[in-house]
Amino acid sequence: MKRIAIFASGSGSNAENLVKHFEENDHAEVAQIFCNNPKAGVIDRARKLGIRFLVFNNEELNSGFLLEKLKSAKIDLIVLAGFLKKIPTSIIEAYENRIVNIHPALLPDYGGEGMYGIHVHREVVENEEEETGITIHYVSEEYDEGEIIFQESVEIDFEDTPEDVQYKVQQLEYKHFPEVVEYILKDFD
Repeated sequence: MKRIAIFASGSGSNAENLVKHFEENDHAEVAQIFCNNPKAGVIDRARKLGIRFLVFNNEELNSGFLLEKLKSAKIDLIVLAGFLKKIPTSIIEAYENRIVNIHPALLPDYGGEGMYGIHVHREVVENEEEETGITIHYVSEEYDEGEIIFQESVEIDFEDTPEDVQYKVQQLEYKHFPEVVEYILKDFD
């Protein structure tokens, strides 16, 4: 069985959606959730779902400590679900093409450092875009610049608020992210 680690920094709605999706799966499971924010909602979700979790700090992220934890947990795929820190080169190299992120816009537009969550949706609305969407991509050493795996778009109505756009984008995330992660895992040994 393939083992997934989820990295999250926030409420954890995508993490919970992934856990529930893989509960019914014979080929993969969410083995652990890793979180850099001790006050994040994802921690409560992990407890309720019975998923092991680890809260870590910046030093642990960058020192090799986290990489050792991933290896000892026999993690096959790392999934970033609202994780707001840059992944260190050592982890990217150890998990080449095995770290996946979801971004709440159609990359390359609205990507990069600081472009996450409602910040992205505000920019999209302010620029009067007619569509937005999600991008699922491999993680590289630069924010939101890894190879794109999947994109899906949604129309924006002229009266949509950033919160309306956020809701539409989240619906795409909940539908497609688990399916794409499952598809990626089928290519593993």
